[in-house]
This record gives sequence, C-alpha cells and structure tokens, in this order.
Amino acid sequence: MINPPNLLAIVSVGLSILAFQNPNINKNLILYPYIMKRENQWYRLVTHAFIHGDLMHLLFNMIALWSFGNFVYNSLNMTMPLPESHFYGLYLGAIIFSSISDIIKHHNNPHYASLGASGAVSAVVFLAILFDPWTMILILFIPCPGIIFGVIYLIYCNYMSRKNNDRINHDAHFYGAVFGLIYPLFFAPEIYSKFIDLLLHPHF
Repeated sequence: MINPPNLLAIVSVGLSILAFQNPNINKNLILYPYIMKRENQWYRLVTHAFIHGDLMHLLFNMIALWSFGNFVYNSLNMTMPLPESHFYGLYLGAIIFSSISDIIKHHNNPHYASLGASGAVSAVVFLAILFDPWTMILILFIPCPGIIFGVIYLIYCNYMSRKNNDRINHDAHFYGAVFGLIYPLFFAPEIYSKFIDLLLHPHF
C-alpha cells in the first residue's frame, strides 16, 4: 500500500506532467480567484496544488515532500491514531488555508493566478520541525537546524510578501508553514510539550 506522502507525490507528478503537455489542464485547475468567485469554481482551491509551473518547481516541491513527508507520516504513526487521515488532513488543509490570503487579496484581479504545492509542502516541513526541531535542513547545501531554518523562513516569506516584487507566492509559503505549526493543536497538543523538551536538549 502506498503511503500518503508518496501517493500525493505520484498524483502531483502525474497531473503536472499532463498539464505541461496540455495547457487546458493548467487553465482549468489553477487557482484563479477572479473566476472562482464569479463562476463558483471553488474546486480550484485544491486542484491548483497538484500542478506546477515548470519541471524545477515540480522537482523542488516533490523532493521536499518526499524528504519530510515520510518522516512526518512515521511520526504521526507513532503519535496519533489514523495517521493516514491526519497526513491527508494536514496536506489538504494546508492547501486551502494557504490559499485564503490569495482569495481575499485577488478576488477582483483578473490577472492573478497561482499554482503549486508549496503551501502544503511548507506545512509538512514545519510539522517535521515540531517533531524534531534540531533535524538538519539543507540551505544551499549548508546544514541548518530545523528550528533556525523555520525562523529564517517565516521572516523571509513575510518580508518578500511585503516587497511583492517577484512571481513567487510567498503568502502561500508563510500560511502553509503556519498551518503546519497549528495543526497538532486540535488533535495532539502534547506534541508541543515534547517540542519544548526537545528544543531544550539540542542534538546534532
């Protein structure tokens, strides 16, 4: 049986490759707030996360999902009942939560669209940091403790969102990460006490 992170990666790779070959698939699945509001196409809240802008965008997100997703899934398996349901809940919930800002900001902008799994992948990465704040994450091939990476990542996403001078959806990255941090609050709040304990006992 294929576990949730691997299944989500397979679906994302398959749909993204199809969308690379057929622009109509991209057009019909992309997050497009202006159309969503007027034509009641709210399915785009989820479908946009399973297509990507180009091969590098796809590879970056899927490598991160594979790298952190299996660790998170195994940790959920040891922490919560129904780990499969929780992983899908985390991933799909993050897709929706990380898109709310776009819906609010751009519902009257006919030129705005967004796609990619970055918001959901950010949630997976930050839940991994909650499970082990001292896990090493590579930043430009330089190892960095997860907790330090997390702080830098949130500050950077917030800063770049305010600048708004590139085509990257930094809001989705930021809110996806936040969703990953708050998800256990509703299902396994004891994870936070374990996080504090691990944080106070660094290991590398």
